[in-house]
Amino acid sequence: MKIIGTGFIATHLERIAHQHDDVVALAAGVSFPTNPVESYVRERSLVESVVEECLRDDRKLVFMSSAAVYGRTDERGSEDEPPDPPTPYGHHKASLEALIRDSGVRHLSLRLGYVLGRDAPPHRLVPSLVRQVRAGTVTLHRHAYRDLLDVGDMVTITDGLLRNGVTDHVVNVASGQCVLIDRIVRHVERRLGMRAQWVRLDEGARHCMSTDKMLGLLPPDVELHFPPDYFRTVIDGYLRAVGIEVDADVDHASRPGVG
Repeated sequence: MKIIGTGFIATHLERIAHQHDDVVALAAGVSFPTNPVESYVRERSLVESVVEECLRDDRKLVFMSSAAVYGRTDERGSEDEPPDPPTPYGHHKASLEALIRDSGVRHLSLRLGYVLGRDAPPHRLVPSLVRQVRAGTVTLHRHAYRDLLDVGDMVTITDGLLRNGVTDHVVNVASGQCVLIDRIVRHVERRLGMRAQWVRLDEGARHCMSTDKMLGLLPPDVELHFPPDYFRTVIDGYLRAVGIEVDADVDHASRPGVG
């Protein structure tokens, strides 16, 4: 596997790179929820050049897309329905999926849930929440939902889909658990043994994803374990990976007033 990118996802994909010689994994590009137009233009140009390379060398392109293509309804996003993204970032990712699909290249577009683990970028949701809780005040979007996925499980799922020869598909890569932001913040507080003042903004998108297609395409030897408290396990794993001692015995039954 040729990996394009040097960031969080790209680094973890190195674990399976030796197993997929005919694959180019594109794990580079914008990762912020808001970006200047120039960033989107650069990523589109990169995707176009990688598509040309894969067509020339007859290699499969694995494109890391995003759950941000969902978010306008209360339903879990399904790959076989037209995306209806609520943000420019989501529109950008959906347009890149269409570019790849229409090019004729062999491909696999993976709509990633909120992937978390060692070396997660500091600007992303959970690292940001950890800093805010420690500072004493958390700003959160009251309507936000996220599907948290451990980066190790993301790699296992990607490997399984590739080993099973899945080609020319868009696939959600997620746990299937759509978690309200309140629950995520409460668990961070509990593990840090701290309580923060909450400031709510009346906004936020539901990045909720169906995993029916993913589970149907994986080979039988892939074992995934997504218990009801899976999102807590993902957060705990991240905290341990960055060297934060978690206080597993602290459980706040009540929380502070909301600002």
